[in-house]
Amino acid sequence: MKTANVSGIAISVFNHNKPIFSKTYGLAHVHKNIPFQQSSVLYGASFAKMVFAYIAMQFVQEKVIDLDKPLVEYLSKPLPDYKINGWNRGYEDLKNDDRYKKITARMCLTHTTGFPNWRWFEADKKLKFKFDPGTRYSYSGEGLYLLQFVIEQVTGKDYETISQESVFKPLGMTNTSQVWQPRFDANICYGHNEKGEPYELMKWKEASAGGSMSTTLEDFTKFYTALIRNNGLSKKSFKTMTNTQVSIKSRSQFGPLAKIDSTDNDNIQLGYGLGVGVFKTPYGRAFFKEGHDDGWGHYSICFPDKKIAILIMTNNDNGESIFKELLAYSIGDTFTPWRWQNYIPYDEKN
Repeated sequence: MKTANVSGIAISVFNHNKPIFSKTYGLAHVHKNIPFQQSSVLYGASFAKMVFAYIAMQFVQEKVIDLDKPLVEYLSKPLPDYKINGWNRGYEDLKNDDRYKKITARMCLTHTTGFPNWRWFEADKKLKFKFDPGTRYSYSGEGLYLLQFVIEQVTGKDYETISQESVFKPLGMTNTSQVWQPRFDANICYGHNEKGEPYELMKWKEASAGGSMSTTLEDFTKFYTALIRNNGLSKKSFKTMTNTQVSIKSRSQFGPLAKIDSTDNDNIQLGYGLGVGVFKTPYGRAFFKEGHDDGWGHYSICFPDKKIAILIMTNNDNGESIFKELLAYSIGDTFTPWRWQNYIPYDEKN
């Protein structure tokens, strides 16, 4: 951490699918010298997507939704007719493109909807298809949000309520929420840039399956323990979620190289399950989920056959630069496709 200028880090290590080591290091706020603690509330970034996939699979088990039924069949009117306040979230942009009628829950959870990551990253800020649904992996928060929207319509409940009822309350995750809670103000962990300067904190007012969740190491360790022990999911659901649904050929997960195919990761059979990435290792299959935003770098990986896993959460733009070394040191993971993830080690950066 010192060499790579990482402000703070939270780690839980799992053996026999149980947390046997859980600890935080460094600072939650560098300038104020506030220590990073297991109860510090931090931004979960895309770890939220793993929670959503877990919730979605519960609804699949309960036959509330079907993985392969077109999502429009759950709605009372055409998708483009929904105009949602806040976040420019409506679907009227799709009114002249019928491809939305093909999208299923499986496509949303495997990032194969054809949508961009987020519409606000597009030059015109509009939602559009980048390719035909079901034909290619391309990371998309928009796809997950669409499935969230449909589940909300089907259940008549907002996603924060669904999350609390399905996961947070049953698991005793008292300091986790999809929207910012005033009580979190007393124990905030801030994200920092490479110089250790804190970013302004985003306090989410709307729940997003793609990444609005705030949590703590203590709480998220509870969730991850439940997931890897497939508590709340049947063995069939867990296997479906954590096994390959679609192969990934892109050279990188994000950026220009995400559009270029290669054989770089054919040897590990890199692919995607439902809400998590998957690949093959000498330890058997592995499934992983990362989280990234300005000031935040998170990673989790589980080897189900070996029953070993790790959670890593960092509050600094440099955090991901120590992942390769930390994974190898802590659990012997030398298999994570760190180049595809752009986890360039601190001692290899220019």
